[in-house]
Amino acid sequence: MADLKDILNHDEALDNEILMRYLNGTASEEERFAIENQMAGSAFMDDAVEGLQHFSDKNQLKNYADQLNRQLHKQTATAVQRKKLKGRLKSQQWAIITLLAIITLCILGYIVIRMYYHQQ
Repeated sequence: MADLKDILNHDEALDNEILMRYLNGTASEEERFAIENQMAGSAFMDDAVEGLQHFSDKNQLKNYADQLNRQLHKQTATAVQRKKLKGRLKSQQWAIITLLAIITLCILGYIVIRMYYHQQ
């Protein structure tokens, strides 16, 4: 049951520069060994590196990564804005309900007072 709540990946993340050196073939023996160990231990990492190796132009790869990062920042920024707006709407919702309750009580009070004076 505890495994269901622990969905985060606890693998160490690769540094972009080290990964780019690995893809270019300029990584040191130690860096290559570390990357290949991570690839052997993680199917996700293995698929990611394999997919990145299919890019023929490494500049295109960097541009693509930059574009993905910009899109990710934009999406997370809009999600945060949406969450803040929901919080503001909830607080406004209670203010509107309170205001309607006060107006309803005022109207009922007016009706009761008017009925009282008409009976006399």
